[in-house]
Amino acid sequence: MAQAAWTRLARVALILLAGFVPLLPQVRSAGEREEYPHLRMGNPSDAKADEGDKNNFLMKKEYFALSYNNEKGTPNWVSWRLTKADLGNAPRRPFQPDTELPNGFKRITPADYTGSGFDRGHMCPHSDRNKTRASSEATFVMTNMVPQSPQNNQKAWNQLEIYLRDLVQSQRKACYVVSGPYGKGGVGRVGLKSTTPNRKVVVPAKTWKVVLVLDEDVAKPSQLTEDTNIRLIGVVVPNDDRVGFDWARFRTPVKDIEELTGYKFFDKVPAGILDHLKEERDQVPIPPPVPVQHDNE
Repeated sequence: MAQAAWTRLARVALILLAGFVPLLPQVRSAGEREEYPHLRMGNPSDAKADEGDKNNFLMKKEYFALSYNNEKGTPNWVSWRLTKADLGNAPRRPFQPDTELPNGFKRITPADYTGSGFDRGHMCPHSDRNKTRASSEATFVMTNMVPQSPQNNQKAWNQLEIYLRDLVQSQRKACYVVSGPYGKGGVGRVGLKSTTPNRKVVVPAKTWKVVLVLDEDVAKPSQLTEDTNIRLIGVVVPNDDRVGFDWARFRTPVKDIEELTGYKFFDKVPAGILDHLKEERDQVPIPPPVPVQHDNE
């Protein structure tokens, strides 16, 4: 075959190949992968994975992030993104020490709560992470627990958790949630206590939660604008025996919770977008609570 004919065939082959290129699988670069979601909107205490600061030690887990306080034996805060994709029917798992804590840290065990009169209270709830057995099990590490009074944990706190899951399940919202303990001294089954019986875990006076609710999730905080429909919920619940089921009566402006804790919430959101919302107490009407059976431990 003449050289000219070979050249024409080669050109045709290249044109045909070029036409098929868009059909080839597209491989994402590392820069295009989803950013770690559980600190996407901010790191409230600027925690770092620095063993030199044991009382603000950052742990970035697969299903949530937290700042651990070695002195208190509890998290300072736990942060996670909640969407419908996180929900399922995986069962509860046994409580367990957190083996990911480095050597030299106080490692709390389930037995450290025994006889305290307080529940092992999840910050990131099991039911927010029951898509799989692995995600459910991840929430039962003791770094995700604080001593909660049964009235707090099983009533108002549980009702708020149910409400947020309904937002993502029924209304397809995306929630960015941060929760934690505050202060010292709560009232449980056996009265006022400031620590668990062996003094390894501090009993908080209150538990708090802040929630950024979006109609649709975003890949980056920079995608949020003044036109984005954003709702902020803040709650501070006494850690005592008088709480009841009505979580809505404990709603508090997020700004007040920042002043209470010293943390800055959702600081990666572009400046000015949340300022007015942080000053306001959430006023969205809340359905009456529906008591449910809750495992007290």
